[in-house]
Amino acid sequence: MATTKTTEDLLTVPDGWKEPKFTRADNPHGLCAESSFAVLFPKYREKYLRECWSRVKKKLGEINIKADLDLVEGSMTVSTTRNTWDPFAIINARDCVKLLSRSVPFEQAARVLEDGVACDIIKIKSLVRNAERFIKRRQRLVGPDGSTLKAIELLTNCYVLVQGGTVAAVGPHKGLKEVRRIAEDCMRNIHPVYNIKTMMIKHELAKDERLRNESWDRFLPKFKTKNVKRKKPKKKRVKKQYTPFPPPQLESKVDKELATGEYFLKTEQKQAKKTQERKEKEKKAKEEREKRRNKAFIPPKEKKTQS
Repeated sequence: MATTKTTEDLLTVPDGWKEPKFTRADNPHGLCAESSFAVLFPKYREKYLRECWSRVKKKLGEINIKADLDLVEGSMTVSTTRNTWDPFAIINARDCVKLLSRSVPFEQAARVLEDGVACDIIKIKSLVRNAERFIKRRQRLVGPDGSTLKAIELLTNCYVLVQGGTVAAVGPHKGLKEVRRIAEDCMRNIHPVYNIKTMMIKHELAKDERLRNESWDRFLPKFKTKNVKRKKPKKKRVKKQYTPFPPPQLESKVDKELATGEYFLKTEQKQAKKTQERKEKEKKAKEEREKRRNKAFIPPKEKKTQS
């Protein structure tokens, strides 16, 4: 029993614990080889990068990383120097310039250089084929006046930027995982509100120490997918058998008159025939009306009672 308790205590991370910082004393000899990364940027980012590049160089210079901006090729290059002692600094520098190329402001991109802060660039354009549908779903992720995006930022402690066909996020690893899930689910036609609601419940449950090591499934909402059935047409068109021959030509009014002999009658005779037909039709209709009226006066059959 005592052994089990000790194991549980070892598995539980104490509150407020942070990993010790990697210092120059941990790697006094520096790096044995030079590493470099080049990142391309779109034309519309050229103006902004030119303005802030001096600040980028200064910030990367603090961790002994060399930065170059090539406006002809449209690329940013970061490389290690002889004074670089942190092996992960080049990865952070690469992430920083990647974010700058995806329209993230320098103040937010520079946060990647801090410990415990990472970034994730989620490609969402390839998840939806239809362009109109993609634009609608991307707008759904932003929300009215950016309200949905603001809610995601508050719950995940991440900076999120939706730009073009990507979603750039900067923040802790736990938050980045949630941002990726929300963005991908949104492109799969799952509204971000459902994920936001689940996250809010999780945040409340995390505050209770008694529920820390228990399953939260019973508290989380379970959303059912609703498949709206399409209206089926009332009459189904029966496909006729294919024939190579064209259909027979329909008889014209003249052809019908020729067949009955009406064509050779005079105008007065035609008029008289029409009048006669109309009178006969009216007589028939009158008789039917009288029959319907007289039905009310016919007494019903009486049931015979047994004596």
